[in-house]
Amino acid sequence: MFQTVAGAAEYAARTFLSPAGLRGLAVEAAWCTAHLASYPWGLVRESVTPDVGYAHYRTDSLSPGQRSLVVSDMGAAGTPILLVHGFMDNRSVFAVFRRALRRRGFGVVHAVNYSVLTALTGDVRIAAHELRRHVERLRERTGSDRVHVVGHSLGGLIARYYVQRLGGDEAVHTLVTLGSPHGGSATAYLMPTPLTRQLMPGSDLLTELAEPAPHCRTRFLVVWSRMDQLIVPQRNARLVHPDLAVDTLELRDVGHMSLSIHPRAVHWVASSLARLDDVPARPVGLARHNSPAHNSPARSTRAAGWRSSSRGDGGLARWATAPHSAGPDTGPDPGPPANSVSGPEPAS
Repeated sequence: MFQTVAGAAEYAARTFLSPAGLRGLAVEAAWCTAHLASYPWGLVRESVTPDVGYAHYRTDSLSPGQRSLVVSDMGAAGTPILLVHGFMDNRSVFAVFRRALRRRGFGVVHAVNYSVLTALTGDVRIAAHELRRHVERLRERTGSDRVHVVGHSLGGLIARYYVQRLGGDEAVHTLVTLGSPHGGSATAYLMPTPLTRQLMPGSDLLTELAEPAPHCRTRFLVVWSRMDQLIVPQRNARLVHPDLAVDTLELRDVGHMSLSIHPRAVHWVASSLARLDDVPARPVGLARHNSPAHNSPARSTRAAGWRSSSRGDGGLARWATAPHSAGPDTGPDPGPPANSVSGPEPAS
């Protein structure tokens, strides 16, 4: 027990008190302040307004960045993206993320608010049924067969339940989770409500999600941070499931709320969503393919000038395939997997 506590303290000190960690905490505080100011605006329901330029396949009114995606892949540009917020939050958390996706050429980026009762007395399963209705409305309004869903924190877990247990994989091409408690979080014990009990490690809900899902067709993109102060232990934000196609972006010095504004996370998600045929998708040259021909845990591809990450490389991102890199975690900081790749921040 003493060794566990000492290890956790060492991990916290190394993560939060490093120069990069302190910088990450400052960004987290600044974003939380800005987000709090915009919170009332996020309570207003957003209507679906498909971009006229995309609806008619016109490019003359688009910016160069938007035009490049439309010209290169009309399907990717026209696939609607649904944003789902987290616990005690609303759609304003995606203000920066939504703008970034629109600037990169995605025509329909729609954020929703689920019921405020979900936070205190709700149920993830009920919220997943509500999400299904949002998805069907978005498909009906846009005429699209499939959509992408981006969920922050609890929103990612709600969307995962919809995809895995309610047949949502038929409608959702890609599910992106930002700091979602796929393995539960010890912080759920601090607020024992019916909903937070479902977020406790080993809960009935998480056990249900761990059941086989051999026919799930949705691609998963998972972003997690070793400095996430709300997912404890932080590694529980990873998605490890043998039947799911999962790509993982690991960050070191990004707080829980900042995951939706971090340039590296936005760049990785936008680049992946721009390639509909990649399963799983990764930035070119930065990671190993998860395909029958490239499924060795030790196989990796590195771009010129990139180097294997090592413990202490603060602020570096690492791309790894969850089903292959998953192993028993015995300590608070297990270190990088053998097939991970890291490098400087991609240009956005």
